[in-house]
Amino acid sequence: QVQLVESGGGLVQAGGSLRLSCAASRLSFSSSAMGWFRQAPGKEREFVAAITSGGSTYYADSVKGRFTVSRDNAKSTVYLQMNSLKPEDTAVYYCAAAASRRRYWAAGSSYPAHQNEYDYWGQGTQVTVSS
Repeated sequence: QVQLVESGGGLVQAGGSLRLSCAASRLSFSSSAMGWFRQAPGKEREFVAAITSGGSTYYADSVKGRFTVSRDNAKSTVYLQMNSLKPEDTAVYYCAAAASRRRYWAAGSSYPAHQNEYDYWGQGTQVTVSS
């Protein structure tokens, strides 16, 4: 079965950087869109960034210009480089894979931005930004 394993979370001071990794196994990785979501305590899980199989990238407004999503198909790994971190970035970060384009294309989108457009999820990694 498909597995997504995140790593790289931790505690960092405001203004610092972290790089999250998500390694996929038993997934047609190169043909899958990959996404990052986050969930802060007491809040809904929210979209952070996505990268399509073709390498196009998309970001939530709250992280645009600070976060960068990338992928290495040879390693079946997606990354989230997070710079200029703020206390409000504190959350559990989840990696997700959309193995099929059907759902988000049917919605008229070129990338999966909603949780129900993803097929597989990682277990999450905690990111804590101190002020």
